[in-house]
Amino acid sequence: MPNPEKIAKVKELSERFRRAKGAVFAEYRGLTVKDALALRRALAEADGSFIVVKNTLTKLAVRDAGLDEATVDLFEGPMAVAFLQGDAVTGAKALLDLTRRFPALVVRGALVDGRLLDEADARSLATIEVKEVSLAKVAGLLQAPLSRIAYLLRAPLSRIAFAMAERGRQGGAAEATTETTAEAPGNGTDETQPVEEAVPSQSDGTDDPPDQA
Repeated sequence: MPNPEKIAKVKELSERFRRAKGAVFAEYRGLTVKDALALRRALAEADGSFIVVKNTLTKLAVRDAGLDEATVDLFEGPMAVAFLQGDAVTGAKALLDLTRRFPALVVRGALVDGRLLDEADARSLATIEVKEVSLAKVAGLLQAPLSRIAYLLRAPLSRIAFAMAERGRQGGAAEATTETTAEAPGNGTDETQPVEEAVPSQSDGTDDPPDQA
């Protein structure tokens, strides 16, 4: 008869996999208890959690959660899982940065947006820029027509829409400034009415976009 405690543990792990935005699988051979505690605290700042798992139970949880069957093959030797509750790439980058501080932690693979990454691909996440940096670069690219075309051919639609919205808000503010300098209707003389009289001051409802968090 199955052990109720083990059944509960499999269910808990399965739920963690379902709720998480991603996960990183790592071998922790040689990692001290002190290092593990420090790693947990550091990863928590990136909205992640780090737990040591039993391979047999974790394999059952992987199957129960409907994850890629190849994930099961990663669980050989002393393994731990970092569950990423926030942005998966940001969390994975945080863990990969921690492997420099804790060399006993060796990344074996990762799950990002439901896709299983092998060891090499998981490690390559360290070179990916965070979303805020990428969006800032996109906004700059859209200022140049040729760069805009090149970007549209390969960028995800959501990032394009965001960047264009940012440019639109900035453009709206620039247009409002231009309108206030327009000439008043001619009155048969060479004199031009002051701007304050020609165009009544009024708010156009457009504010500069707040700084991104």
